[in-house]
Amino acid sequence: MKSICGDLLLQRLGQPTDQPLNRALYACIRGAILDGSLAPATRLPPQRDLAAELGLSRNTVMFAYEQLLAEGYLRARTGSGTFVADTAPERYLNATAADSAPATAPAMPGLSPRGQRLVSSAAASPTQWGAFMPGVPDLTRFPHRRYAQIAARLWRRPQPEWLSYSHGGGLPALREAVAAHLRVARSVRCDADQVLITEGIHQAIDLVARMLGSPGDQAWVEEPGYWGIRGVLQVSDIGMVPLPVDAEGLCLPEAEADAPAPRFIFVTPSHQYPLGAVMSLRRRRALLEFARRHGSWIVEDDYDSEFRFSGQPIPSLQGMEPDAPVLYIGTFSKTLYPGLRMGYLVLPKGLAASFQTAHSDLYRAGHLMTQATVAEFMQAGDYAAHIRRMRPLYARRRAVLAGLIERYLGAEALHEHASNAGLHLVLRLPDHVDDVALTADIRARGILVRPLSRYFMGPALRRGLLLGYACVPEEDIGPAFDVLLDCLLPRLRPT
Repeated sequence: MKSICGDLLLQRLGQPTDQPLNRALYACIRGAILDGSLAPATRLPPQRDLAAELGLSRNTVMFAYEQLLAEGYLRARTGSGTFVADTAPERYLNATAADSAPATAPAMPGLSPRGQRLVSSAAASPTQWGAFMPGVPDLTRFPHRRYAQIAARLWRRPQPEWLSYSHGGGLPALREAVAAHLRVARSVRCDADQVLITEGIHQAIDLVARMLGSPGDQAWVEEPGYWGIRGVLQVSDIGMVPLPVDAEGLCLPEAEADAPAPRFIFVTPSHQYPLGAVMSLRRRRALLEFARRHGSWIVEDDYDSEFRFSGQPIPSLQGMEPDAPVLYIGTFSKTLYPGLRMGYLVLPKGLAASFQTAHSDLYRAGHLMTQATVAEFMQAGDYAAHIRRMRPLYARRRAVLAGLIERYLGAEALHEHASNAGLHLVLRLPDHVDDVALTADIRARGILVRPLSRYFMGPALRRGLLLGYACVPEEDIGPAFDVLLDCLLPRLRPT
C-alpha cells in the first residue's frame, strides 16, 4: 500500500526532467517541503519502503535523504525515523522586507564616537580614474603582457606555500628585490630582513601606530599634509599636532619648550605632499637630531620619489645616518598600479622581527603569488625599465599642464613650493575662491580634482586645486583644462 508521501512523489517524478533519478527525487522532496505539500514534522517513509513504492533503487532514495538531511530540510531521530524539519533553510536565507524587526524592537547600537569621527572626515574619492585625478599613474602604459607572462608561468606550477598565509614579512624574494632597489635608487640603508611587505602605505602606518604608539601619544604631521594619515592615527587614538611647511619642508618649533616631544613625526621629505617642497639638508639634520634627543620616531613617506624629472635624485632621510630613528615607507601604487595594494616598510634591525610577527597576527597577510610575480618582475629588470619609460612621459605631461596654467592664469598660479617631480601640480587660488565648491562644479563636468583646503587640519591657510597629470594623455590635457577654466574664470572676476 502506497503512502501519501509516495503518491505525491510518484506524481511529481512523472514530469519530464533531464536530471538523474537521485537528483530528481531530491528536487521533488525539496519542492514539496517548500510549497507546503509536506508539512513540518511530517514523517517520511523508510528508505527501503519508499524505494519499493516508487520503483527505484534504495541507493537513489538514500542519496536524496542524505542530501536533504545535510542541507537541513529533513531531520533524523534515532529509532523514530526521518521527518520534515520545522523550518526550511530558505526561511533564513531569503529574508524579505516583511521579515524586518517590528517597530518596537530595540534600536541597533550605533557607531562609536571614533567611528563617527572617521566617517565624518573620510576623504577618499569615489572615482579614481580620469583627468585630473591626483596620485594616479598612467595605467594604460603598464606592461600588462610582460607581467601576465610572468604570472601565468608561475601559476602553472605554484609552490604550495605561496597559496597559504604569509609569514615573516612577505616573500623573501620580493623583500630582497625591494632592498636591492632601495639601496641603489633611494640610498636606503637596509637588507632584506628589515623589509616588511604591506598592503599599501595605510597598513604600514597602522602597524607603526599599533606597535610603537599608545593611546594619548602625539604625532607631528605636516600642515597641509596627506589626509590618509589622519584617519589611521585617529583610530589608534594618536593625537595629531599640525606643523607648517615652507620651501624647506616641515618647520620644527623654534623653541623645544613650545611643544612636548612627539612619539612620531610624519614627513614626506623628498617631495612634500601636497605642496611639493624638498626638505633641505639643514632641516633634515635638525629633524634627525631632534628625534634622537627626544626618543621620537620619524616616519618617512617616500610615496613618489622615483619620478623626479630634473637634477639628481633626492636621497632618503633614512639613509643619511647609520641606525637613524626612521621608519621608511614606500609603495608600488605610483610605479605599478594602485589596485595592486602593495607597499613596503623598512624597519630598524631591532624592530624587524617583532613587526613581522605582529603583521602576521593582525592582518593574516597573503597574496604571495602576486608577490612572487612582482619579485620576478623586479629581478628581471622590468620594474626599473618601466620607471625609466614613464619618467619622460610624465615630464612631458607636467610641462603641458604647467604651460597651460602659466598661459591662461599666470606663472604665479603655480604653487611656489612645487619641484619638478611627482604626479600632480598645485594650482593656487585667491583666498576668496571656495575650492571645495569649485571642485564640486568641476567634477560635475567630468573632471576630477581635489581641493587644497581639505589637506589642512586647521583653518585652511591656502586655497587651491590638486591637478594630477600622470593619467591624462597629452592630447586630452588641453580639453580637460578648458573645462576647468570654464568653471574657474567666473570665480576670479571681481564681485
